Amino acid sequence: MKPITLSDILELSVPERIQLAEDIWDSVAENPEALDLTEEQKRILDQRFESYQRNPQAVLSWDEIKNQIRNR
Repeated sequence: MKPITLSDILELSVPERIQLAEDIWDSVAENPEALDLTEEQKRILDQRFESYQRNPQAVLSWDEIKNQIRNR
């Protein structure tokens, strides 16, 4: 089996590349404990989570964000 190269990926259509990126991200998200975060990254995530808890209606769902991007 031939390894996949960047040029192979760039031959895909934009929707196919977006789907590939989403699939890759989902595969990473399935095992979040494998990600090593710095203390700074943890601090920022904690701040963002606290902000969300104070004002949960101020956020958009991932589907809403994708729709906004696709409708530009």
